[in-house]
Amino acid sequence: MNRSAEHGFTLVELMVTITVIALSAAVVVWVMPDPQGRVADEAARFATRAQAAHDQAIVTSRPVSLWVTPGGYGFDERTGGRWVPMAAKPLRIERWKEGTRAVLGDDSGRVRVIFDTTGLADRPLDLRLQRRGAQASVRIEADGTARVGA
Repeated sequence: MNRSAEHGFTLVELMVTITVIALSAAVVVWVMPDPQGRVADEAARFATRAQAAHDQAIVTSRPVSLWVTPGGYGFDERTGGRWVPMAAKPLRIERWKEGTRAVLGDDSGRVRVIFDTTGLADRPLDLRLQRRGAQASVRIEADGTARVGA
């Protein structure tokens, strides 16, 4: 018996092993989540924060506004006859994630929705978020509720 044939791997065995490793790596990369998160998650986060602003207006008996631009959104509170940016962590200014584009219902550059002390919104808001072909929508109703759609 030839001693060199008893030790090591054949070329076919090496090729099969490399193919299995490559396929496994491809599957792992394919199922990994987007590091920026899904656009639907970003829409849900926005809707939750809008609902928190609604609740804040009721609890503090002060009008709270939500402003939205194509680059991000934030919250202001009516204090001393003027709008003051809110500094509380859940209601701070937030920029959209990289690659996200906000399309406002009326195609303007900036929209402000004001929640009065009873939680009613001065106007409904339709917002669509788009990123790399995916999109999600958020609707703020006149009663102040926020709903996420596909």
